[in-house]
Amino acid sequence: MADVVDVWMQQPNQRFMDQPWLEPLVRWTSMSRRAPQLRATLDAMDEAGVRVGLLSAWHGPGGALITNDEVAELAAAHPDRFAGVCSVDLTDPVRAVREVRRCVRNGFVGVRVVPWLWNLPPNDRRYYPVYVACVEEDVPFCTQIGHTGPRCPSEPGRPIPYLDEVLLDFPELVVVGGHVGYPWMAEVLSLATKYPNFHVDTSAYAVHRLPAELVEFMRDRGRTRVMFGSNYPMLTPAQALKQLAALELGVSAREAFLGGNARRVFALPN
Repeated sequence: MADVVDVWMQQPNQRFMDQPWLEPLVRWTSMSRRAPQLRATLDAMDEAGVRVGLLSAWHGPGGALITNDEVAELAAAHPDRFAGVCSVDLTDPVRAVREVRRCVRNGFVGVRVVPWLWNLPPNDRRYYPVYVACVEEDVPFCTQIGHTGPRCPSEPGRPIPYLDEVLLDFPELVVVGGHVGYPWMAEVLSLATKYPNFHVDTSAYAVHRLPAELVEFMRDRGRTRVMFGSNYPMLTPAQALKQLAALELGVSAREAFLGGNARRVFALPN
């Protein structure tokens, strides 16, 4: 296995695992409601050859589910295995900007806000101070695109017009759209064609279930624009990559997908 970076992982606490909106994912994946131990997470990474996992904090309207400090503690304890992706409170823009700066200056490599959790599409004015902070601190803004697994509205994950407007307003902002973007694949690929600073990650999908048009994009003109993610613990990296060979990516596209693109976009050390 090549150098693998998993760009969307969680090390969830029990507070996160007890959220009622996880119920459909638990049903689909048969995952446990018990928060996994760190040792189990590291074992799951090792099984798939994942050298580095980007651990996501989570913040929603009800408060923090996985705090930035929880993520920072894990990344500090295992700096060779983890890097942090912070999250912020959209309803407190001044504190959100300060938190982005604090986290990035302490080693976090990105910012993630999940639109369905807020029921706010990414062109909502409450995101805009966060985008400015991402540009100023030179880190990607990570988000979710496509339908939702949890029982929440999917519309905030539609790429056009929402992300299209953001990318127009912030031409220096690097955006990583996680969870592929299905069923709006034509919109996803049109944005990836239009904006060189827009990327896609495959989290929440086993690679053999990726839409055919995305796989075609990965093989050729989009080989520098798509990166691997698992969405652990909902899906383990090994489960996600089990049928990687069937994608027939070729050596350079495969290496870019598994780790090269992530290392470049998130400025990770080799």
